[in-house]
Amino acid sequence: MALRSIAVSLLLGLGLISAPAAYSVRGGDAFYAGPTRCTIGASVQGGYVTTGDCAPAGTPVTGLNRVAQGTVQGVVFPGKNMGWVRVNANWTPRGVVSDGRGGEIRVAGAQQAPVGSTVCRSGATTGWRCGTLLRRNASITFPQGTVHGLIETNICAEPGDRGGPLLWNGHVQGILVGSTGNCASGGRTFYQPIIPILQTFGLTLLTS
Repeated sequence: MALRSIAVSLLLGLGLISAPAAYSVRGGDAFYAGPTRCTIGASVQGGYVTTGDCAPAGTPVTGLNRVAQGTVQGVVFPGKNMGWVRVNANWTPRGVVSDGRGGEIRVAGAQQAPVGSTVCRSGATTGWRCGTLLRRNASITFPQGTVHGLIETNICAEPGDRGGPLLWNGHVQGILVGSTGNCASGGRTFYQPIIPILQTFGLTLLTS
């Protein structure tokens, strides 16, 4: 066993084999763009999707542990609200979402939930929250302009939850881009649907 460990160490040192990535990328975990904290939406090949107004393209980001994670590759905002981050070799995207309680939810795909379905979201601030999908094609207005075609739910959110995923039976519905109210008094949340994000950036959703 000792000889095998020495051999592996030598091969790593010579660059003949690659060391495994040290950290996992999961939907629902926090990431930072400078002082701004947002939430990872869903893992894709090479990185993850999130909200478009967290940071502009070209911004370096760090993970929840403040270790360098990657760079924002693309952003669309306003009109739509979407972005994606390409991660570096220290991070491995996985097709799972944090449940906020130490467990994980497996991502099954991106099948659309019917209006009236029970859906749940994961956020870096408030964890796992559930409610009802109220409607599709909602719009909200930001100072920069209006975003259309959103999913609306009666699930609350707090600062730092932005970017996190909305799920239905393991299927990613969208990512949190806006909210009203709070989790003390209740509120509404709005999500950019996942399919247009994948199509816009040419990304592949990771499942497990």
